Amino acid sequence: MTQVVPTPIPADPASADLRHAALYLNRELSWLEFNRRVLHEAQDSRTPLLERLKFLGIFSSNLDEFFQVRVAGLKQQLAAGIVERTADGMTPEAQLRAISATVRELTRQHRQTLMHEVIPGLAENGVHLELKIGDLPPADREHLDRYFHTNVFPVLTPLAVDPGHPFPYISNLSLSLAVVLRGSDGDERFARVKVPKILPRWVPLTSAHRFVPLEQVIGANLESLFPGVEILGWYTFRISRNTDLQLDDSDEAEDLLSLIQEEVRNRRFAEVVRIEVHASMPESLRQLLLAEFNAEEDQGGAALTRDDMYEVMGLLDTADLLSLANLEIPELHDPPFHPGTQVRLAGTRSIFEIIKEGDLFLHHPYDSFASSVERFIQTAADDPDVVAIKLTLYRTGGDSSIARVLAHAAERGKQVAVLIELQARFDEENNIIWAQRLEDVGVHVSYGVAGLKTHAKVMLVVRREGDSMRRYVHIGTGNYNPKTARLYTDFGLLSDNVDLGADLTDLFNVLTGFASPAGYRKLIVAPRGMRERFIEMIRREIKHREAGRPARIFAKMNALVDPDIIAALYEASRAGVAIDLIVRGICCLRPGLQGVSENIRVISIIGRFLEHSRAYYFLNGGSEEVYIGSADWMPRNLDRRIECVLPIENPAHRQTIRNVLDLMWADNRQAWELKPDGTHEQRCPPNAEAERATHRILAATPL
Repeated sequence: MTQVVPTPIPADPASADLRHAALYLNRELSWLEFNRRVLHEAQDSRTPLLERLKFLGIFSSNLDEFFQVRVAGLKQQLAAGIVERTADGMTPEAQLRAISATVRELTRQHRQTLMHEVIPGLAENGVHLELKIGDLPPADREHLDRYFHTNVFPVLTPLAVDPGHPFPYISNLSLSLAVVLRGSDGDERFARVKVPKILPRWVPLTSAHRFVPLEQVIGANLESLFPGVEILGWYTFRISRNTDLQLDDSDEAEDLLSLIQEEVRNRRFAEVVRIEVHASMPESLRQLLLAEFNAEEDQGGAALTRDDMYEVMGLLDTADLLSLANLEIPELHDPPFHPGTQVRLAGTRSIFEIIKEGDLFLHHPYDSFASSVERFIQTAADDPDVVAIKLTLYRTGGDSSIARVLAHAAERGKQVAVLIELQARFDEENNIIWAQRLEDVGVHVSYGVAGLKTHAKVMLVVRREGDSMRRYVHIGTGNYNPKTARLYTDFGLLSDNVDLGADLTDLFNVLTGFASPAGYRKLIVAPRGMRERFIEMIRREIKHREAGRPARIFAKMNALVDPDIIAALYEASRAGVAIDLIVRGICCLRPGLQGVSENIRVISIIGRFLEHSRAYYFLNGGSEEVYIGSADWMPRNLDRRIECVLPIENPAHRQTIRNVLDLMWADNRQAWELKPDGTHEQRCPPNAEAERATHRILAATPL
């Protein structure tokens, strides 16, 4: 397994500067280790076969995003001559070299698992992915020929390259066939055929659960596209482009919609950062692709080299395996899971009356999103006494039921204000569409504060009750997106707490206007002071420990990157504070270093659901404090986003969160322990009966 520590450990770690580069893991390589853990779910024979196929698709989709954003950013730094080192001491060039080596190793493992384990295993269970059309019986070949001429041929546009036809534009992440032809003059020519995304990738054969990749169907019928021309061969390839939006912090918020629309259009032509080619592609074609994509780049970007070309055995674009993994074959999937409804939410009573009796703490997906958060929004839209609804939308999704409910509320005459984050990565186009639709029906749409993303997950409902107005709130760790709410784990709170209502009123005034409150009553809001508050609480644990009082930190997050917080955690460890961290993805902290972090333990939970909830527990001398919210301990969350974290004050709710954290810490099936060298080791139970798997336990008995 690739080790990810580039800088030697100091001879005496106990006396080392806590900012020494060797005490930090590289952000990008740590992310690749996270994707390695995702890949392991596909490699693990205990995982049902179609779930293994799903994880293979997730691995590929993750890697696509990594290249489009993280590798693209490093290549831009390299082109600009930036040699500044990260906290772990690596330059952009060194990071790119390490990434290339690790990705090649991981993709080799991915292809090995797919081609030699999962596809044969599926075939033994009646699901066949046929990769060689030539091996099919005549009846299947005839079926595919008919399918091609009826459904595929009319959609295709072969593009030749010669003096009269320039090299065609290749869209981001599109799968293409590079076709080598010989004309009547005897010269070899190149043509490109795009595998259209509008058509199903997996072409069904006549018998159930048998499929052929669309590119194989096209490749077998190239004579129809190039009649009378000798076809010497065809080879699949695919490119990844830089898709990160580059916005100037000085751009005014009111211009943000048109600016992002323009940037989304422009990024279609952004620089190429990765070329994937089938292993059979000849060297001459590889050199042609490199030369043409370098010729396309006219913005001073870093030139593509063979280090940017990744050879693939077998299938390219395996993110498409996610659609195949949805086959309805129950025995090849995880057991069915149905979210539950809390006892207090059962029945038909008004949710406002229920909230007035006491706060509701939610843990999705185990607690149904539909019977809690969606019900809250729908009730607010329908209730004649509700006068205003305000919320933040980060990821709307293409078909947003919540956005439709908000539009309905506005049409009923309610004041509806929505903060739509147009810069939500890879969801920009959906968010632009919904922003325009909502404005058309009278919703007050805001795009947030210039220079900052709005990542907070908050909703405020104002209801007329008698002679006064009462404010109801929902604050959580996850997006208002019903689809991801079934797949992501998230915490949330429904409350009518007066201070929380006042805080959210102030926060929405910041988001939609020019307010600048001096502080908040209960909320911790980034970017003003959140890092400082967390460091203050970490150092408070140090003081408790030094005074002989109980001290402990127990935190769960998606990523831990911020050097200031990591240094504070190292300080706490040196003081003897016990620190347990559950970090799903990137972790730049190195646990278990004698004299620095021997009191810090880190695990990662990977499994059926994506761990998205964030919780922060401080023992505080026995007067425990627990927080949940939208922020990870990363510079982008603490400095460049509007985030919201709230204290959980109900003792029963604090205990629920602690029980969830304890359950995860006891996991011996889905948990991975982070080692000092940056690698992870999966915990293994002594036998199947002793397995403690977090997701399986909570799905059966929510806490």
